[in-house]
Amino acid sequence: MKLHLSRRVRGHIATALLFLLALIAAILFILPTVLTISNSFMTEKEITANYGAMIDSASSDKKTYIAEELNLKFIPDKVSLQQYISVLFKSPDYLIKFWNSVILVVPITVFQILLAAATAYGFSRFRGKIREIIFFAYIILMLMPYQVTLVPNYLVSDWIGILGTRWAIILPGIFSPFAVYLLTKVMRRIPTAYFEAARLDGAGEFQIFTQICLPLCRSAMLSVGLLVFIDYWNMVEQPLILLDSEDQYPLSVFLSQINTGDVGLAFAVAVVYMIPALLLFLYGEEYLVEGITYSGGVKG
Repeated sequence: MKLHLSRRVRGHIATALLFLLALIAAILFILPTVLTISNSFMTEKEITANYGAMIDSASSDKKTYIAEELNLKFIPDKVSLQQYISVLFKSPDYLIKFWNSVILVVPITVFQILLAAATAYGFSRFRGKIREIIFFAYIILMLMPYQVTLVPNYLVSDWIGILGTRWAIILPGIFSPFAVYLLTKVMRRIPTAYFEAARLDGAGEFQIFTQICLPLCRSAMLSVGLLVFIDYWNMVEQPLILLDSEDQYPLSVFLSQINTGDVGLAFAVAVVYMIPALLLFLYGEEYLVEGITYSGGVKG
C-alpha cells in the first residue's frame, strides 16, 4: 500500500514538474508577441523613453543600433492608436506591401494544395518502381533548404522569361514537394476497402478522388494549407532574389526597411502583419493537430 502511494505521489510530482516546464516554455514563447502587441499601443514619447532613439547611420560606416539602456515594458502608461493610424491611413506603402504578400501567398497556398492532392492520389493509388523513385525524389527535394534550390529557380525563371515578375515566386511555390509528401502519407492510410466498394458501385477514378479521398483528407489538407501559408507568408529570400522592383516586395521584406527612426511604427506594422497568420492558426488549430497526428502514424 505504501509502495503504491509512493508511486502515485512520484507520478503526481513528475506531472506537476512537466506542467511547470511546459508553462514556462509557453510563457517564454509568447512573450515577444505580447511585447510587440502591447508596445504598438504606446505613445511615441513612451517608446522613446523605454527603448531610446534609433540611430540612423546610413550616411556613415557605423551600423544602425538602439541606445544601450532598454526598458522592456508590457503595459503602456497611455493607450494610443497613433501608430495604427499612421500605418493604415497615413502611410499607404505598408498596406501596398501587405496586399503584395496576399497576392503572392494565397495563389501559392490554394494551387499547391490542389496540385498536391491530385499528385498524392496518384502516388497512393498506383504503386510501381518508377512512381516510388519519383516519390523518393520528392522527399529529397523536400529535405533540401530553399537556399539550395534558389539558384536553379533563378536560372529557370530567367530562361522562361518570368524573372522579375510575381510568377517567379508563385510557380515554384505551387510545385513545392512539401504538401505532396504529407498528403501522400495520409492517402496511403485510407483503407483500400473504400476504393474497392466504390469500384463495385461503378465509380471512376475521378469520382473516387473527389467524393471519397478528398473528404477523408479534409483535415490533412487544411493543416498542410496552414503550414504552407505561414511558410510563404514569412518568406524573405525569394522576393529579394527573384523580384526586380521593390514595389512588388511583400511586407515580410519591407519590415526590415521600416523607418529606423520610429520604433513604434515598426511594432504596429508587425502586429498588422501577424493578424492573418494568427487568425488562420486560431481557426485551423484543431485541423492542424488532427492532420499532423493522422499523417504521423502513417506507414508509407
